[in-house]
Amino acid sequence: MIRHLTPADYKTMPWANGKGVTVEMLKDEENGQFLWRLSRASVVENGDFSLFPGIERNLTVITGPGFDLISDGLHLPAKPLIPVAFPGDIPIFAAAVTAPSDDFNVMTARHLPRPDVAVITGFAQLRGGDMLAIFALTEATVNGRAIGPYDMILTDQPAILAGQMIAVRLFR
Repeated sequence: MIRHLTPADYKTMPWANGKGVTVEMLKDEENGQFLWRLSRASVVENGDFSLFPGIERNLTVITGPGFDLISDGLHLPAKPLIPVAFPGDIPIFAAAVTAPSDDFNVMTARHLPRPDVAVITGFAQLRGGDMLAIFALTEATVNGRAIGPYDMILTDQPAILAGQMIAVRLFR
């Protein structure tokens, strides 16, 4: 299975807290229950993140300088191209926002295994078998197929990657 999504396939929606917008690229549910979601968002000012009970989050800054994620006893730097994981059901505050930053988000139901999230720059070969979501940050190729910036390839097949992208291995 190989599926190619482009920005025209994505859906824009308000944040759960109403203070911004999310570009939802892909979402999976089973029997009406949320399993996982891949999305993009912009953090343009200091402020609260939305709460997502029972959800684990993984955020990767893809443009801009980044910011800090702050909570009681938690201080996580969200730096460019370094994935950072945190629980979705604790109050998180974005701090030290000095300029807009766009981020790529992976949200998974807590009962599922955590996804593998990796930033690829150059070449990589990934095994198949699970759901791979490959999100291009620049023009790139997946198994020789050219994809544009912010396109996504979904596959359960082995993948040979070239370019700069985020590869997410999702488990059910």
